[in-house]
Amino acid sequence: MNIKDQVVTQNAAKFSWEKDDVFGRIATRYDMLCDVFSLGIHRLWKRRVARRILAEDWGTLLDGATGTGDILLRVLPEAQNKGRTIIAADISKKMLAIAEGRLEKYHSAINLRILDAENMSSIESESVDAYSISLCLKICNRHLAIKEAKRVLKPGGRLIVLEASNIYWKWLHKIYLTYMSICMPLLGWLATWGDASAYKYLLHGVRDFPTAEAFAEELRTCGFEDVTFERLSLGIVAIHMARKPYEYGFNKRVR
Repeated sequence: MNIKDQVVTQNAAKFSWEKDDVFGRIATRYDMLCDVFSLGIHRLWKRRVARRILAEDWGTLLDGATGTGDILLRVLPEAQNKGRTIIAADISKKMLAIAEGRLEKYHSAINLRILDAENMSSIESESVDAYSISLCLKICNRHLAIKEAKRVLKPGGRLIVLEASNIYWKWLHKIYLTYMSICMPLLGWLATWGDASAYKYLLHGVRDFPTAEAFAEELRTCGFEDVTFERLSLGIVAIHMARKPYEYGFNKRVR
């Protein structure tokens, strides 16, 4: 496999936001589409990952691909009470504008930024205690995004990822993918008024994203330690947790 092929395979959905502003077009319907595509189960996933984020010891969190702020709505009440701060980032101005309206009452605890998860050059290296990203790695170059997450994390900082995964039983996973390939185009066509991009990328991303075990190994290869994962809904998605190694072996505590 040559370098060009490797870059392509790191983007499971083969999606490029520069060429297709699909999230700008569907921003006002994005949360409804999540309900349609997941039959509402995404709410349970987001509640679970929000609890995992809050359980970590951090003072500053960078949330990549914030979208409409659905997960941060579950994080901010407790985070603000504890004096924690959050940088909420997304590449889509329209998605972030919706998040800004939804999170307005938490303005003292949140800073919204237009950022590309693959290249966050305006964020200083080793400047955040925790980094979270949800349901985005399948539609971007995950290798670049994970490298950026590692760069901005302080030594000992925690990475929390919610992403598509695989049902442990292969026969059941095949049935799930068959269901997705048949039902998602129909549901997507109806829900988006015929905008094929909105479900085409999602379908490719779900189908071609690595298994939970394979993605965990990718995190280790990138240099993360204490890598674990938790399958949700039989493995439709998984929450991956990892830690950036401490410098020089000093186990200094992350605020």
